[in-house]
Amino acid sequence: MIRMFFVTSLLVLTAACATIEPEPIDPDGFIAATVIEESDERPARIIETVKALPLPGQMKPIQRALPKTVTPDEAIRRGRAHALIEPSVDGYVNAIQVYPYMEGALFRLYASPGQVSDIALQPGEELVSVSAGDTVRWVVGDTLSGSGATSRAHVLVKPISAGIRTNLMIATDRRTYHLELESTGDGYMAALSWRYPQDELAKLTRRNNRAIAREAGSIERGLTLEGLNFDYRLTGDSPDWKPVRVFDDGRQVFIQMPESIAATDMPPLFVLGTNGDAELVNYRVRGNYYVVDRLFRAAELRMGTKNQTVVRILKAPRRTGLAAIFGG
Repeated sequence: MIRMFFVTSLLVLTAACATIEPEPIDPDGFIAATVIEESDERPARIIETVKALPLPGQMKPIQRALPKTVTPDEAIRRGRAHALIEPSVDGYVNAIQVYPYMEGALFRLYASPGQVSDIALQPGEELVSVSAGDTVRWVVGDTLSGSGATSRAHVLVKPISAGIRTNLMIATDRRTYHLELESTGDGYMAALSWRYPQDELAKLTRRNNRAIAREAGSIERGLTLEGLNFDYRLTGDSPDWKPVRVFDDGRQVFIQMPESIAATDMPPLFVLGTNGDAELVNYRVRGNYYVVDRLFRAAELRMGTKNQTVVRILKAPRRTGLAAIFGG
């Protein structure tokens, strides 16, 4: 009985819905959609929404682990352990353990009674002072090897017994060394020294700068005026980095930039093909010159991404005969 009543109700609701007709659309009130062009310069409209407050129980406090309290002794122990650098098999050059120098690091030296361990400093580095924590059970001295520019300072250490430890601080005119000395009866380090990554990087940088300057000067010295073609003209914008001159030797194109280009960003070069599209081309920068490894008829120096500054380089047809002599 209940099931029959439920089916009858559904039929009545379906018939009622079928009799409802939708309202007709007024064609006069219809507005066609228009395309709005987006622009970065058009200000964006900011609509502030209602700020909803959290319901009770929604916001729960973040459980943060409280930092452990570390005693001064534990802090010192951890700091020393993290700063200590031990010898390694890969660090040996013959009998010398070579450490990479780092400011504030502790370098381990294992010594043995009856044996002298040599601590060699950087060539040319002048020794200022040597301080050891235990000068009773450790014998510490210094000496020099070589002369002139090859002069090298050495600090010599020797324990009087095994199983003892101390620290050593070496001050020079360039840096400070901190060492941890430990005496063992099984073996010892005959010598240790350092390599200096920062000095090597600075030396490499100076060498590269000299090579760049030398290559820039050799561009003009290595070319003969008789074989050069200066029939290039510049069009477009006139920025501070506009090339001074453009020429080729029949094989390469040289674009000379102003001397002030060293203080600014150098614009990239795009060689244009016959259809005006940019083509890949090998070029390199030597000093204030662009050296392009092939000839071209048109190229562009472009700076920026939006509202680019463009300088176009065009090669004029090479004049021959009377036109080349009299400029006709």
